[in-house]
Amino acid sequence: MSSRLFTPLTVREVTFAHRVWMSPMMQFSAVPDGPDMGSPTDWHLQHLGSRAVGGAALVMVEATAVDPVGRSSIYDVGLWNDTQAANFRRVTGFISEQGAVPGIQLVHAGRKGSTGRPWPDESRAVHSWPTVGPSPVPFGRLPAPTELRVPEIESIVESFAAAARRAAAAGFQVLELHGAHGYLIHQFLSPQSNARTDQYGGSLENRMRFAVEVVSAVRREWPANLPLFFRVSATDWLAGDTDDPRVGWTLGESVELASRLKELGVDLMDVSTGGLVPDATIPVGPGYQVPFAAALRSKAGVLASAVGMITEPEQAERIIADEQADAVFLARALLRDPMWARHAAGDLDAALVPPPQYTRAFS
Repeated sequence: MSSRLFTPLTVREVTFAHRVWMSPMMQFSAVPDGPDMGSPTDWHLQHLGSRAVGGAALVMVEATAVDPVGRSSIYDVGLWNDTQAANFRRVTGFISEQGAVPGIQLVHAGRKGSTGRPWPDESRAVHSWPTVGPSPVPFGRLPAPTELRVPEIESIVESFAAAARRAAAAGFQVLELHGAHGYLIHQFLSPQSNARTDQYGGSLENRMRFAVEVVSAVRREWPANLPLFFRVSATDWLAGDTDDPRVGWTLGESVELASRLKELGVDLMDVSTGGLVPDATIPVGPGYQVPFAAALRSKAGVLASAVGMITEPEQAERIIADEQADAVFLARALLRDPMWARHAAGDLDAALVPPPQYTRAFS
């Protein structure tokens, strides 16, 4: 039986060679200051390029800030100016030369900004800044953000649109909006972090408004022939079995959001979970988030990708063959083994032609 995992997938005018994709993973290795601040470095070239050489069909750049306040650290990559876009050209060019599709994820961290690198980092004591959010509700022990005024919200929407325009100029072929893991878009979606009483808070329609405005603005700037993805946390893991939106963002609301975003031009929902609060109880295990991708795929009629402890070729194959998802995004598995896709192809008797420089290793 031929592998379903290693069959092509075409979205708009972009064809992915197969369904093994590299998830965006923050590296905290961008240029921290000077005229090239927020630009990728040689670390990004090797990190992303080696996974393209290793056979990943889509190589996605980490969460990339649309403005300086929306960064997690001074080492985050950004796309708030044209210099950064120009400095990404070397990365997108190399990825494309390997037959992979270059993609990038755009983000505003909101109240989870200015946290520094997740390892001992003396720079945070010097380089920190006030954060913003839909409401002055803190994330755990972090400082409470300043509540965004409506004109500031509108400015951030335009920052996403401008970053999308720069992403196209930089040579990216897939754009993903980060609406998950407790970052700004997710903060507006969830009643746990959004206590507003204006048009951006309260009802589901109002809490979705910021996400809808960002998608609409980005879709106008992002080329019509190129795919637009949206990463969503399908649940905050706070409602238990009640699916009560007063407790947190729920799967039912995610289905409604996916249906709405599909109408606006989102082509694929990249389905994750959690991240809004630091103390949620999450039943982590192999493939624990796959059912959420399957639910959005079937109930909203959208393309969906699965993430979360997908580590074995046979496991990934079953996800695609059983039509639980249209692609799998791998993260830690690809950190451990940049050649995961080529090894998986061998295990599943699929053809994945190596670059000529590596032919001797795979013949």
